[in-house]
Amino acid sequence: MLPLKEKDRPIVKKLLEAGCCARCVLRFCCLGVQSAYRQSYEDTAKELCAFIGDSENNNSQDAAMLEQHTEDPPSKKMKMDAAETDVRSEGDSAVVPTVMEEGDAKPADSDVCVVCLGVLQEFCDEAYAIKISDVVKAKNYQFDTMVLSVSLPAQLSVREHSCWLHVKKEVREKSICLDKDDVIQVKEAFKWTMQGLVSKELGGVPVVTKISRQTEQFEVGVGFTHPETDSDCHFLAGICSDCFRPTKNKQNVFTRMAVVKALEKVSDEKFLKKFPCPPTRPARKCIAQDVQCLHVSVFVAGRYNKFSRTLPQTPWVIDGERRMESSVEELIAAPLLSSFRAEGFNFSSSGREDVDVRTLGNGRPFALELLNPHRARFNKAEVRQLQETINQSSDKIRVRDLQIVSRDAMGHMKEGEEDKTKSYTALIWTQKAIDKDDITFLEETKELKLAQKTPLRVLHRRPLAVRERVIHTMSTCFLDTHHFHLKLRTQAGTYIKEFVHGDFGRTKPNLCDLLKTETDILELDVESVDVDWPPSIPE
Repeated sequence: MLPLKEKDRPIVKKLLEAGCCARCVLRFCCLGVQSAYRQSYEDTAKELCAFIGDSENNNSQDAAMLEQHTEDPPSKKMKMDAAETDVRSEGDSAVVPTVMEEGDAKPADSDVCVVCLGVLQEFCDEAYAIKISDVVKAKNYQFDTMVLSVSLPAQLSVREHSCWLHVKKEVREKSICLDKDDVIQVKEAFKWTMQGLVSKELGGVPVVTKISRQTEQFEVGVGFTHPETDSDCHFLAGICSDCFRPTKNKQNVFTRMAVVKALEKVSDEKFLKKFPCPPTRPARKCIAQDVQCLHVSVFVAGRYNKFSRTLPQTPWVIDGERRMESSVEELIAAPLLSSFRAEGFNFSSSGREDVDVRTLGNGRPFALELLNPHRARFNKAEVRQLQETINQSSDKIRVRDLQIVSRDAMGHMKEGEEDKTKSYTALIWTQKAIDKDDITFLEETKELKLAQKTPLRVLHRRPLAVRERVIHTMSTCFLDTHHFHLKLRTQAGTYIKEFVHGDFGRTKPNLCDLLKTETDILELDVESVDVDWPPSIPE
């Protein structure tokens, strides 16, 4: 039995008269008992008929007894027809579930609900649950728990508001303590009805509203459209134009949030002048969109070494033409995409090296966001094997400390990035012949402050600015009269090449100024990136 109370009778009658479906009636009665929505639509409609019938029978008990003495006992159908006539008294357009045969209640199949537009009538059954589960099974995701989400047409909010105004007067006249915020949302009623059915079709996998462990969140989304009533929202733009301002990212300004915001601003009087109350009955039900599956991103972090001077960090494309056959990110990402069965990735790192620069030492921290992975769980041994697979795929790079991390942990890689230090070794050429004593003074130079104007070579992708950077220490190793090795420990973000050759005076001071001769850089290696992340993993 539906746990409806006497106070609900006038609301039930009013809503059925307006053309609401059985489940929407329960919503407007603020019935928060989930099991009530899970029972079959036919049973719910039948109980509502009985609920109204009991009321009418009690009100006309004397007339019924008199009729019983003068004629044959009336059939249940006759009683329900009488109830239907009374409920229709305020409008002939409404349709109430009627009893077709003795004890057999069934609503008319063609009667589309004026509020949910058929969502809670036609798409809350085993057949639709099977459709959802078939899509999930076909996608072959790995998951323990599933979140079921639903996207509804924005006009449902308009129709719900109209229906609320329709029963509002009745509620106040009967002194019923009821507020619009107490009405159960269509989304909630849909989920209450469908979660158990979908779970059953998936072999008992829990189908929930929210998962606390974000790394394992798998979401299945169902959506509905109703082109016939899309224009229901349009009148709001004339009343609350500030709620519907177009933006570059919005294809349709009539979003659900915008409509809800507008409804909060518009007065009842203005609304009723522009929109029918109760809403008109649509000719067709909602159209179900394709079922969408999405697993939350998985983040994989580690450190990489780059041993090649012809390998860019990311794909090198100039004027639409690819210049190098591969890149660091592609060599790392390929095995991970395959193993996680992800649909794409985003690569980030703690800084970047030029294509002709090697990264040695303990490597450069990096992280990969794997988009919509179909497999998300790997144990430590499997992650180690993934690392070996990457390392065996190419002799140009090597990865260490590979591990799965959280989205929040990614922030450690960028935290205080410019306050970190980096160490380099550069092979320097000098135009003027030098000896060992000419360069030893560099080792005594500490905390050298530079003013670096954006280098010409990166000006196409970085804004013009003067950046202050610091070279903490330098050491030298004399090679011959025109070459020496220069080791530097610098503030992160320092342009080493520009410090060496001066970049046409855009970096001040520079090595040319210090040595009083033209200098250039022939080779550069990154020796260390001093970021304590990700955590080291013993070999």
